[in-house]
Amino acid sequence: MPADTINGSDGSNITASTQECILEMKGIRKSFPGVDVFTGFDFDLRRGEVHCICGENGAGKSTLIKILSGAYAPDGGEIILNDKKIDVMTPRSAMKLGIQTIYQEHALYPLLPVFENLFAGNELGIGPLVSRSAMIAKSDEVLKCLNSNISPHEIVGNLGSGEQKTVEIARAFIQESKIMVLDEPTASFSQKETDHLLGLIKVLSQEGISIIYISHHLDEVFKIADRVTVIRDGQKINTYDIADLTEQQLIKDMVGRDVSAFYQRECCTVGDIMFEATDVSGKGVKQASLMVRAGELLGIAGMVGSGRTELAELLFGVQPMDTGEIRIHGKKVWIRTPLDAIANKMCFITEDRQSSGLFLMHSVVKNAVIASYAKSKMPFVRPVDDANLAEKYVRAMNVVTPSVNQKVMFLSGGNQQKVVLAKWFATIGDIFIFDEPTRGIDVGAKEEIYRIMTGLLKEGKCIIMISSDMPELIAMSDRIMVMRDGEMIAEVNRKEEICEENILNYSIGGGV
Repeated sequence: MPADTINGSDGSNITASTQECILEMKGIRKSFPGVDVFTGFDFDLRRGEVHCICGENGAGKSTLIKILSGAYAPDGGEIILNDKKIDVMTPRSAMKLGIQTIYQEHALYPLLPVFENLFAGNELGIGPLVSRSAMIAKSDEVLKCLNSNISPHEIVGNLGSGEQKTVEIARAFIQESKIMVLDEPTASFSQKETDHLLGLIKVLSQEGISIIYISHHLDEVFKIADRVTVIRDGQKINTYDIADLTEQQLIKDMVGRDVSAFYQRECCTVGDIMFEATDVSGKGVKQASLMVRAGELLGIAGMVGSGRTELAELLFGVQPMDTGEIRIHGKKVWIRTPLDAIANKMCFITEDRQSSGLFLMHSVVKNAVIASYAKSKMPFVRPVDDANLAEKYVRAMNVVTPSVNQKVMFLSGGNQQKVVLAKWFATIGDIFIFDEPTRGIDVGAKEEIYRIMTGLLKEGKCIIMISSDMPELIAMSDRIMVMRDGEMIAEVNRKEEICEENILNYSIGGGV
């Protein structure tokens, strides 16, 4: 999308018709080995509208947009674009038809600079001659329009997750687009970046561009949606005009039940100190100290860049500590590597399950048993034992998969997270570090993860939980430690103190 279109430079306020249907999907069918995703799904999109799609993980949202983008071929049904039936859709033909898709996972060339990523396959120039200067100038223009300070010359692999998502959005803006599909685009964004993107989406819709927007952040849905379609188990439950929809009704449609049980953690008996870290420093963390008791969940709050994940990596031996001491059950231990941590019954559920928590191309069984090998004294493995162990945790955690031999990449986000947990449960750990345990997971799957975490606490295990989800922190934590600039700033340990205002005040440097 050209930058001048984004800016609305002529000052006009074009109101596109929201009654004209630009896209229809009729009777869509799609199956994978052992799983029927769609058996007859209908969807329509009007010109210039923002149409949000909501549903639990595994409901079919990502499969739907992959069909629309040409990544998947439907097994049956019709796709009609501008009153013309599309017989065969590929990613290349979808782009030529004006359909731009931004997936939840990054789809960039990490070793190339930003400007080459923005114009990959659509280079500017005359004939065979590519104009690097023109692409750099246009890249800089679009990035500034997105209120980004990213240099067009920067190597993409050096950028953070949020910056990489900005590059993907900029790439979609550069190209002429009639339909823009966004799958969880704000997962790695700050609130300022999110607000800016939502404002841009409104401008785009006023210019007549149709937006399909998928997000687990319901506040975003109610800010920008014209209509909302709810999917559950591959079926369209309802399509609403946003004026006719409440958050309670939306969540009830998504999960198929009332939401009164959400965010209500059972109380657990708290025992003796199980894990203690004193004056831990390294990787930007400065003399951080904490302790957590058996049956207790300690929340770690702080803004992005405060050092929360870095602290977790130091505690688990992913990064070496410069200074500090760790005690487990009162005994000093040396955690120099993750193998040392696992030997001391520690488990680390990382922030990015797809990059550092799972082997996506491998089966559920291989992912479920891999960490337990670190504690095994056997010189060889028995596939039948591995399969039995995986089956045990798949059943216990209600992982939805046709078999333990299914590749993890084909599971929904919530089920992938359960496989990560199964991997660590198989090590028979006692001390769990959860870094953003429900990021990118829908409301129903969150409830299941919370129930699993509560079960750990009832067994006398302890949890350190890092989360940017304030309601999650407040509802799940017995105590909350707040980090800022690599330091532990405050501990909030009385129920009357655990509130969003107090935590934010500490996080951003205010006082309570």
